[in-house]
Amino acid sequence: MTVTVVADVLGKENNGTTIACLNLVRYLRGRGDEVRVLCADEDRRGQEGFYIVPTLDLGFALNKVFEKNEVVPARSDRPTVEAALEGADVCHIMTPFFLGRAALKVCRSRGIPVTAGFHCQAENLTSHLFLINSDLANREFYNAVWAYFYKYVDLIHYPSQFIRDYFERSIGRKTPGVVVSNGVNDIYRPRKVEKPDRLKDKFVVLYIGRLAREKSHKVLVKAVKYSKYKDKIQLMFAGCGPRKAQIMRCVRRCKIAPPHIDFYSRSDLVDLINYSDLYCHPAEIEIEAIACLEAISCGLVPVISDSPRSATKAFALDENNLFACNDPRDLARKIDFWIEHPELKAEYARRYGGFAAQFDQTECMEKTRQILVDAYEKANENDLVHRPA
Repeated sequence: MTVTVVADVLGKENNGTTIACLNLVRYLRGRGDEVRVLCADEDRRGQEGFYIVPTLDLGFALNKVFEKNEVVPARSDRPTVEAALEGADVCHIMTPFFLGRAALKVCRSRGIPVTAGFHCQAENLTSHLFLINSDLANREFYNAVWAYFYKYVDLIHYPSQFIRDYFERSIGRKTPGVVVSNGVNDIYRPRKVEKPDRLKDKFVVLYIGRLAREKSHKVLVKAVKYSKYKDKIQLMFAGCGPRKAQIMRCVRRCKIAPPHIDFYSRSDLVDLINYSDLYCHPAEIEIEAIACLEAISCGLVPVISDSPRSATKAFALDENNLFACNDPRDLARKIDFWIEHPELKAEYARRYGGFAAQFDQTECMEKTRQILVDAYEKANENDLVHRPA
C-alpha cells in the first residue's frame, strides 16, 4: 500500500502521540508499504518520505504552551498536502486538528479512504486553559471534533476501550471504530540490572511520562511526604515537560529528597525500570499509558490512580494496585504496603509478566495496519464514493 500519515503534532519522541505515529511509520515501512509523513517538523525536512508544512502561529501565549511541551503544531499548506496525498491508497490522520482537517478535505475530494487515530483527550487541551474539570468545555470539545472531523472518517483507531466508550458517551452515539493498543516494544523485558551505588539503600519509586498538569505528579510527591518510609524512598521521574519547576516547588514544601528528573533513551529507560522497586501512575487523564505497560512488561508492580478519566486503571490486578484518585494519603498507604510485602511484590511481578503479553507491539501494529487495509478494501467495494467533508 501507499499510505499517507498526517501528524498535526510531531517532534521529539517524548510524548505518546509522536511515539505512536513513528512506531506505525516504522512498522508499515518494515512491511514493505510506501509511507509518506505530512507534518511540520523542520528537523525532518529532506528526509525521504517526509512532506513538511509551515508551523502554526497561535499567538504568543499558546505558542509558549507548545514550546514548553516540545511539540510543533502544523499549519496547512495546500500544495504540500496534495503532493503528500497524490496516489495514496489510504490516509491515516493522527489527530483532528488543522492539518488533519485539511488532509481530510483533500481525501474526500479525491476519493481516498481515511482512517484516524484518537490520541487526544479533551483534558489534554482544556488543562492549559484551566478548564480541565469543566464538563461543559470537555463535552463541547468532543462534540466539535465529531462534527467537523470524525464523522467523515471511515474507521477510527481507539488505543483503548476506555477512550472509545468515553468519546461515544460524550457525543451520544456509536462510531465506526476499532480498539487496538499502541503496543509495547520487545525491548521492555525483565533483566538483571544493579542499582547505582547512590541508590543501593533506597526504595526507588518510578513514574514515566510528560511533566504536565493532568499527570498529577504532585500527588506522588505528597504521598512520599505521608509515607512511613519517607526517608527511604527515592522518586524518579522519567520524562520532560512544562511542570518541572512546579514539581520542585512542591518537593521543597513537602521536605522530601529531591527526585531525579530526566529524559532517558529507550535503552537507559529499560535499565531504570529494571532496577526500580515500584511504579506509580498518579495521572488523572490518560488514554492508555503505554509507559505503565512498559514498566509492567519489565516486571515492575504498579500502583495506579482509579481516576474515572483514565484508562490505566484497567491494568490493576486488584485493589493493591489502585489508589483513590488525587488522594496522596491513600497512595502513601499503598506504597507502604508494597515496601512491607516484598514476597507478595515478587509474586505480582510474575503475574504481570503474563498480563503484559497481550500488548506485544508487533501484533498491535499488524492489527492497526489491518484497520488501514479494511478502510481501503471497503472504499473500493463502494467504488470510492464518500461523504463530502
